[in-house]
Amino acid sequence: MVGAGQIRDNQMIKWLEENTPKLVLAPSFIAVLIFVYGFIAWTAWVSLTRSRLLPKYEIEGFIQYERLFASPRWETAFGNLFVFGILFIVIAMVLGLALAILLDQNIRTEGAIRTIYLYPMALSMIVTGTAWKWILNPGLGLEAMVRGWGFEDFTFDWLVDPDRAIYTIVLAAIWQSSGFVMALFLAGLRSVDGEIIKAAQVDGIPTWRVYTAIIIPAMAPIFLSAFIVLSHLAVKSFDLVIALTGGGPGYATDLPATYMYAMAFSRGDIGQAASSAMIMMLVVFSIVVPYLYSELRSKDG
Repeated sequence: MVGAGQIRDNQMIKWLEENTPKLVLAPSFIAVLIFVYGFIAWTAWVSLTRSRLLPKYEIEGFIQYERLFASPRWETAFGNLFVFGILFIVIAMVLGLALAILLDQNIRTEGAIRTIYLYPMALSMIVTGTAWKWILNPGLGLEAMVRGWGFEDFTFDWLVDPDRAIYTIVLAAIWQSSGFVMALFLAGLRSVDGEIIKAAQVDGIPTWRVYTAIIIPAMAPIFLSAFIVLSHLAVKSFDLVIALTGGGPGYATDLPATYMYAMAFSRGDIGQAASSAMIMMLVVFSIVVPYLYSELRSKDG
């Protein structure tokens, strides 16, 4: 007969087999619940108070949001987000697609070109921003180099021009991210059924027409994924701006993330930082939620 002790041991072993995954995941789940969703809820709460240097917890309505949208600095930051986001996403996707199509031709130097364009991905945004700050510095970068060649009238002072400085951030971000987009599109190009392409070529369809009518439309999910990733990068851009322009000249290159940082840690205005953070989160949700909805709907279908 099986003893009571052995029965208990078997029950314990069975319980451990069933619940070990839950026990292993529980600490991570609790940490995410507290330090992600808990602090999102705390930020939303503080954004509805009159918090300044220290948080207050008496709900006062949407006064912080009224102050936020009345702020010229926030207006500049939010406008910069659209300028930066649109240019960054569109140019990075077009350049990434062009590079992917070039590499898809099975050229001899594919490995070298792929390595060159993927290399910026290995660098942090801080390193990228610092490098481009040196390159674009009128006193020691591109302008100084060209003038040293004898072109004394050459100027490229976008970095210190309030009307053009935002485009230097676009330039650096494209350099950093276009290789990643290229890798996504190249994987998409290589996943298209080769028999379809061969059949089109047998029918005498030009190569450019094969890409525009067959291959690129088949890559619609890849385009959507690239758009979501780049949009997320654009909204949360912070370290690149800090390293390249510091938000200047003045606050000409402020983005919502740098505005939030300045309000929280330089100006001592937690309420404004919290309200700007919630607006940023809403922008991210407006991009991600429709994507998730379409994905779930397609799976259900």
